[in-house]
Amino acid sequence: MERVLAKDPDAPIDGRVRATLTLLEKMTKTPQALAPEDVRVVMRAGVSKNAIAEALEVAFLFNIYDRLADAMDWDVPDTRGGFYRFAARRLLTRGYR
Repeated sequence: MERVLAKDPDAPIDGRVRATLTLLEKMTKTPQALAPEDVRVVMRAGVSKNAIAEALEVAFLFNIYDRLADAMDWDVPDTRGGFYRFAARRLLTRGYR
């Protein structure tokens, strides 16, 4: 995971994932520079239009949540309290319902 986050070109990830992450990073950091060609690159890597749209939607929502959390100084539970394990188990069994 560290190699992926460090943008190591030899990190062991699928080319489709790498292309999608590049697009999402650009959307997050420099949205004004985003252009149709950025999406075409991801499509040429083998990612469907639907998968690209879903990835963009998820990243967009997380960007909003992060900015809201920062602006409103939301509390983040301590990882030692067990909340994340409970939440992960619930998501794995019930999904987002």
